Amino acid sequence: MKSIEMTAYGKINLGLDVKRKLENGYHELDMVMQTVTLADTIGFEVLEEDEIILTTNQKDLSTGEDNLVYQAIAGMKEEFQIKNGIKAHLIKNIPMAAGMAGGSADCAAALEAMNLLFELGLSKEELMERGVKYGADVPYCIQKGTARAKGIGEKLTALTPFPACHIVLAKPAVSVSTKFIFEHLDVAAIETHPDMEALSTAVEQGDLQEMAKIMGNVLEEVTIKYYPKVKEIKEIMLHCGALNALMTGSGPTVFGIFNNLKNAQKAQEILENDKETDFVIMSHPC
Repeated sequence: MKSIEMTAYGKINLGLDVKRKLENGYHELDMVMQTVTLADTIGFEVLEEDEIILTTNQKDLSTGEDNLVYQAIAGMKEEFQIKNGIKAHLIKNIPMAAGMAGGSADCAAALEAMNLLFELGLSKEELMERGVKYGADVPYCIQKGTARAKGIGEKLTALTPFPACHIVLAKPAVSVSTKFIFEHLDVAAIETHPDMEALSTAVEQGDLQEMAKIMGNVLEEVTIKYYPKVKEIKEIMLHCGALNALMTGSGPTVFGIFNNLKNAQKAQEILENDKETDFVIMSHPC
């Protein structure tokens, strides 16, 4: 195989709870995650020369050794003593620094591509084991679908596929640092933790209404304190008839769950005309 094109799906957090801060600086998490149809695409081409060439349509994104796609390619080349080079072109559709694991999804796609291009024969589980060293969300981005994630996000349990619905994604015109949000999170001060067991049960039962009611993200309060536009977007979605709306990850992207297409389209239209919201799209679970 000389070339391949991969799809790197974004994710949303239906639930995100922080249990405690670990001694290594990470946090112990409990999350329910879902991939959505909004995705990046990456084309990979095998080269004769031993080099890595990464290009992208996103002018603000580094294409050097600090890029996770570059790192994944380099890591697989080193581990399996691959002498061929790789040329990769990344088309970014998932907004950056948005809480949707775009970088992790791209990294996962690169690991999967290397496995296929060079016929390494690695299982999904073996790829996931390698993925965690690049980021806590990478194993999930390899697994995809609906999943409960524990630990730092790497301990995954697949859940029943998500029920059909419309998901409106909207990102305010700010970028949020995950590191900053976690640094400003006081775990001991969290008053309400989402009921992750009940949320998982609702997802397993395919009960969209119940699931939407239980959704929660303990990072939301921290992010809203510094970026109040997140709360405003949530309120717009709820006013338009969303079953619920929630910030994903550390933000600032907000998603609304709709079981009515007209309501979803109404929210999308209002947010597209909002000058403080710089990214809006209709998506679906996948």
